[in-house]
Amino acid sequence: MLGAIAGDIIGSVYEWENIKTKEFPLFSPRCRFTDDTVLTMAVADSIMSGTGYGENFKRYFGDYPHAGYGGSFRAWAMSDQMMPYHSWGNGSAMRVSPVGFAFSTLEEVLQEAKASAEVTHNHPEGVKGAQAVAAAIFLARTGESKEGIKAFIEGRFEYDLEMTLEKIRPAYSFDVSCQGSVPQAIRAFLESTDFEDAIRNAVSIGGDSDTIACITGGIAEAYYGGVPEDIEVQAMTRLDAPLQTVVKAFRERFC
Repeated sequence: MLGAIAGDIIGSVYEWENIKTKEFPLFSPRCRFTDDTVLTMAVADSIMSGTGYGENFKRYFGDYPHAGYGGSFRAWAMSDQMMPYHSWGNGSAMRVSPVGFAFSTLEEVLQEAKASAEVTHNHPEGVKGAQAVAAAIFLARTGESKEGIKAFIEGRFEYDLEMTLEKIRPAYSFDVSCQGSVPQAIRAFLESTDFEDAIRNAVSIGGDSDTIACITGGIAEAYYGGVPEDIEVQAMTRLDAPLQTVVKAFRERFC
């Protein structure tokens, strides 16, 4: 989960200022956590406390209303209703990483990823994106090879993971759909050599950089066995005390 947070923070400065290179400073004074981190914390909180996902999404939105939410989510979060809005956006995938770490079987992970998605993102693509990311994290943390992860994601979710970053990078642009960002984020992990390289891969393709790096970071943390200490320290210092508390409690319990 901390890998997803680090990816969000690192990618935050490049979301609207895309770069197409792996050579960039990981952290700068402008780095900050965004809605990706806030809603990831809401999912982690729900898993630990049993509070409903929808209730927690609204509560965390109220606590952090200026974190950069999409328009549809903001309208939903500010409303009195709890009905989902049929979204296929990558918001369901960016917040799901705690599910991949917290449950002990692939079946549970897939069920819980669906539950976390469909309170807002009940479009089939929104559910699929969340399930694919959570499954990749579960498989990575339980010792599956990159080849095995790739084969499962392609077979179960019909994502095309063949296109290399070298081919994706030149023409790739901002795309908030699950189908237009989750496969690219997974590919960034598949081509990586370590956690930092995974994040650099994710940011280097451009697009919705904080979300792509958030998704990639969660998988990379699971596969590489954690987040490098220097990156962990930099990420944690950019969280406020309440969010740090959630991270520490979740990691003590599940990681």
